[in-house]
Amino acid sequence: MWLYILKRLGLMIPMLLGITLISFSVIHLAPGTPTDMQTTLNPKASLEAQKRLRELYGLDKPLMVQYGDWLTRLVHLDFGRSFSPDRRPVWDKIKERIGITLSLNLMSLIIILGVSIPIGVIAAYRAHSWFDQATTLFVFFGFAMPTFWLALLLIMFFGVYLDWLPISGLTSLNYRQFSFWQKVQDLGAHVTLPVLVAAFGGLAGMSRYMRANMLEVIRQDYITTARAKGLPERVVIFKHALRNALLPVITILGLSVPGLIGGSVIFESIFAIPGMGQLFYGAVMARDYPLVMGELVIGAVLTLVGNMLADVGYALVDPRIRAG
Repeated sequence: MWLYILKRLGLMIPMLLGITLISFSVIHLAPGTPTDMQTTLNPKASLEAQKRLRELYGLDKPLMVQYGDWLTRLVHLDFGRSFSPDRRPVWDKIKERIGITLSLNLMSLIIILGVSIPIGVIAAYRAHSWFDQATTLFVFFGFAMPTFWLALLLIMFFGVYLDWLPISGLTSLNYRQFSFWQKVQDLGAHVTLPVLVAAFGGLAGMSRYMRANMLEVIRQDYITTARAKGLPERVVIFKHALRNALLPVITILGLSVPGLIGGSVIFESIFAIPGMGQLFYGAVMARDYPLVMGELVIGAVLTLVGNMLADVGYALVDPRIRAG
């Protein structure tokens, strides 16, 4: 098993290098440069000032030389300094917000697993029933609705018309004056809408995957044999069928990590949450190359680790993977 994990870790290094090389090239192909963004609105900025800025940021060097310099810093765990006027280290900006994004995505992932697996199991066990048809309609609705539109609808309904939940930020203005339980309640109210928006699309897809896997498993001969032995239906479904139906879901769960992280750009911008998504959007608009690359590396590492954990989990429950 440890040899399998070491092999997966070894494959992550060339994959990460390929991701960074492609990302570094693509962001430099986008129209506009950091110097343009800083001097366009300044009528006193001369061509000489733009040239000095390019030299300061190292943008006057060939692209591969810039990538080599950036990769050398990355080996020493140095993401460089932001091109923004504050010139703060990229890692300082990221570590201020990464906890918020990971916490929100973890809560949405728990909701996805906690709700989609029971829905998929019941829909498969009672195939073609009213419950199965209702969940099918829910899935189509979830796939078809854009995330930003759902967020706006929830803001209008729960935040404006009913005035039940706050519509922006993580805390209220007088948060520091609250007692402990008031702080917990205030924080929970602020994250309810963003977490629901983040979980909605994944909930629809995961429940459909779970239903399809369960339908395939309960038609297998060993399930018929278990029933013929007189085992209770609860044991047949939740002990024999569910365990095998979860195998593909483990893989899908690892592949869903980048979708959750990427989706944070949308709901964090809409709900004004100071997380990595909002930071990434501002960095892209400002052509802040070091900050963009820093966030892309963090996202790539989390994605690769998620995929590796999915493979390891698959290997733990299926000995044939380890033997292969």
